[in-house]
Amino acid sequence: MAERFKRSGLIGELSAEFAGTMVLILFGCGVVAQVVAGGALTTPPGGLGNHDSIAWAWGLGVTLGVYVAGRLSGAHLNPAVTVALATFKGFPWRKVAPYVVAQTVGAFVAALIVRWNYTEALAKADPGHTIKTQGVFSTLPANGNPNLPVHEWGAFRDQVIGTAILLLLILAVTDLLNNPPGANLAPFIVGLIVVAIGMAWGTNAGYAINPARDFGPRLASFLTGYGGAWRDQYGNLYFWVPILGPLIGGVLGAGLYKVFVGRLLPTAEPEPPGRVPAPDSER
Repeated sequence: MAERFKRSGLIGELSAEFAGTMVLILFGCGVVAQVVAGGALTTPPGGLGNHDSIAWAWGLGVTLGVYVAGRLSGAHLNPAVTVALATFKGFPWRKVAPYVVAQTVGAFVAALIVRWNYTEALAKADPGHTIKTQGVFSTLPANGNPNLPVHEWGAFRDQVIGTAILLLLILAVTDLLNNPPGANLAPFIVGLIVVAIGMAWGTNAGYAINPARDFGPRLASFLTGYGGAWRDQYGNLYFWVPILGPLIGGVLGAGLYKVFVGRLLPTAEPEPPGRVPAPDSER
């Protein structure tokens, strides 16, 4: 088993990142398609879920994606996580670009599956494939609501803050020198973090907090009929916001954890004599 794990190398890690991110997006974009497109066709409208069901499904998608990929790659599933871990936790920089590509391709493929599966509902709810259902695949300022005057820079601010919170908490939960959850519950806790961010920070920009999660599905929607995918409801180029904002916010959040908590934790030390059984050779 150990030899097989060793042989898998980078290819195995990238395969896991692809699969884990695909699982994440299958649940994430899938629930938005159900709520937005399917829900628009119920009587009365909105009968297939709401903001809370979206937040829970995204969080569960993260949990399940992490369980899929965790053993082989560490289950980053997010370029912001990969860049932050390379900056502060020793993840090799030479692996950053391959991880980001694998994550983005996984998100792209999953979005194509969602787009295919919900073809009829999307066509009925929004025949022109407009901004009305663009949010199924990618984020928009104020979730496309023109009544809330949030534009690119307000959404950018939101993405920096939201991703900073995400990375600060991920590092706290996974730091073995801190107080990490036991019994392999870390993926579940990370999923709850995403649920909480969705419920508290979902208004201004739809809490992408993940460049691959946004760009991959955005590209998939553009290639399948959403000609305005790169712009927001005001006609402004928007695709860069959920890419650049999370990359900056992730490094910021990881840095805050390191400064305020990580560097102050006691380092791991051997157990004092008498606390653990001595090896046979010392008896």
